[in-house]
Amino acid sequence: MRLVFAGTPEFARVALAHLHAAGHEIALVLTQPDRPAGRGMKLQPSAVKQFALEQQLPIAQPTSLRQDGKFVAEAQAAQALIAQACADAMVVVAYGLILPQWVLDAMAGPGRWGCFNIHASLLPRWRGAAPIHRAIEAGDAETGVTIMQMDAGLDTGPMLLQARMAIGSDASTAQLHDALAVLGARLMVQALHDPAALRPRAQSEAGVCYAHKIDKAEAAIDWQETAEQIARKVRAFDPFPGASAQLGGDTLKIWSAQALASSDLADIADAPVRPGQILASGPQGVLVAAGAGTYVRISHLQRPGGKRLAVANYLQGHTLAPGLCFEGPAAADAA
Repeated sequence: MRLVFAGTPEFARVALAHLHAAGHEIALVLTQPDRPAGRGMKLQPSAVKQFALEQQLPIAQPTSLRQDGKFVAEAQAAQALIAQACADAMVVVAYGLILPQWVLDAMAGPGRWGCFNIHASLLPRWRGAAPIHRAIEAGDAETGVTIMQMDAGLDTGPMLLQARMAIGSDASTAQLHDALAVLGARLMVQALHDPAALRPRAQSEAGVCYAHKIDKAEAAIDWQETAEQIARKVRAFDPFPGASAQLGGDTLKIWSAQALASSDLADIADAPVRPGQILASGPQGVLVAAGAGTYVRISHLQRPGGKRLAVANYLQGHTLAPGLCFEGPAAADAA
């Protein structure tokens, strides 16, 4: 099948690579403009662009596809390229730009299959930009991918295929991202093998949640939350932006944490403790009081400018003494 592909990050690159390997002809790749990254803040191509360059695929990088905004010329140039591609369908994966109606219209009509999307959730559970993060943060037992026929709404189109995946008790966003990228890519190849056999299903409006884009301001741990809530947040925010907590004026990144209940800890004294207070510290982890009589055992953390370290290695050069208290938003209020 002759395709236009629109995508930007690594999740999309995996899909593009699978489609290319399956023998589909990629007539045009749309990806976002190069962005500054790294210590030197030099312009870096997206993961999708890097793959397209390696395979010598035609590339376009419009800043916007809207024809009523500041980048009309770029949108019109993209429209011309899409028309010239004469594609049978468009596949959209984490592109990062909203598709205006003219794009949907361009891929409609006799002999064309429209715009397909790989979405990393079991729609309609999580619509929006960060479905993997939000599923972990909410404590969902499973997630998956949905192949969807795109319409003018935000992740509201008819569902064509779904595949499910359990969320392990220690699964992070980084781990789920990689697994779901492969699962979604394979499912997209399956869908395009015989699109005429697909049976669209309308999404229910019951149980819909919006997966808001992750904001760095969410990173601070609230120690008044239960240990389970804190542990889920740590896993959901790995690798970005990393859950964080203040201690002695430093912002520490918390990369791994286990939820514990008081019944799991026979050696905990009955003396009252503050949420965020360090109760014990050793090679096995740092035990911290959380809300509702629960406890968090931190096993991996990072100082500003340092590397992610296991607690046993961290304690070789730094002290996390019992009695110190993390200065998260709730712990600070309780002081």
